[in-house]
Amino acid sequence: QVQLVESGGGLVQPGGSLRLSCVASGSAFSVYVMAWYRQAPGAQRELVGVSSSGCMTHYADSVKGRFTITRDNAKNMVDLQMNSLKPEDTAVYYCNARLPNQAFNYWGQGTQVTVSS
Repeated sequence: QVQLVESGGGLVQPGGSLRLSCVASGSAFSVYVMAWYRQAPGAQRELVGVSSSGCMTHYADSVKGRFTITRDNAKNMVDLQMNSLKPEDTAVYYCNARLPNQAFNYWGQGTQVTVSS
């Protein structure tokens, strides 16, 4: 069992930055594939980026070069640094965890990010 708790959302102006954090309970955090997803109003949940158990990262084209995922296995934590934010980045952001080659996903409660002037 893994419990995920996100923090760090809020209101930011276009061009600004925010850092989201996700802390995971449970053991063996380092073996989990950690990801960030987002869901805008009226839209489907979409992948923002992934950090594999080997700390390789992959990003959606829409955020590549602006967002960075970092993980600290010693602290059971994965962060999402978001720079050069745009209004279209407005969404609820969710932390996700799953074991490699497993279908079951763990989700956090989500944190709202609003980019607006």
